[in-house]
Amino acid sequence: MENHIEESHPHTSEAISAKQLRDTFIEYVLMNGKLPASVFQFMKTQNRRESEFYDHYNSFQALEKDIWMGIFEETLTKLKSEDVYESYSAREKLLSFYYTWIEVLKNYRSYIVHTSKSNLRPDNWMSSPIKAFREPFLTYAKGLINEGIDKNEVVKRPYLSDNYDKLVWMQLMFVLKFWMDDESRGFERTDAAIEKAVNLSFDLMGNTVLDSVVDFGKFLFQR
Repeated sequence: MENHIEESHPHTSEAISAKQLRDTFIEYVLMNGKLPASVFQFMKTQNRRESEFYDHYNSFQALEKDIWMGIFEETLTKLKSEDVYESYSAREKLLSFYYTWIEVLKNYRSYIVHTSKSNLRPDNWMSSPIKAFREPFLTYAKGLINEGIDKNEVVKRPYLSDNYDKLVWMQLMFVLKFWMDDESRGFERTDAAIEKAVNLSFDLMGNTVLDSVVDFGKFLFQR
């Protein structure tokens, strides 16, 4: 029976791509205000066989994860296409990442605002599609932090420095939430928030008054 139903659907001869699926999925969600009831129903709206969906994804959540991963990869591609990027300090690279990421996110804003509000609570991160690019982002952040340590922008501290990348991930989620709630013209408040957040994080990861106090304490103790 299932095979008979599948074959009865009109469909085009040209195979549908993963990108086409993502684009039509986003459009469906925004036009209908909800996720499709099923893969079968979604593909029927595209005059496609259900099996064509599974050529690329095994669920809607897998597709949604790929949307977030694609945004991350597009951001990195844009950054690395700029010759000046490699000459930046670690602080400048993170600033540049955030600004570029927000520019890419603007292409998906309606979808993200509609689907991701609840996903930004820390207790939901690990089960939401946003998690898809968490590990690649942590790898990226750790690379920046190591660059910062090599160039004395970041201070290596026991226990703390091993978790700097996770703190940057939390900062990324803050930036995303701020941008989603931002109603200022051209999201100028988000730009200001990014600058302040990155400067604060690098000030904390760099030499601080606390480091001077600890060094002074060590000096007195050693005497």
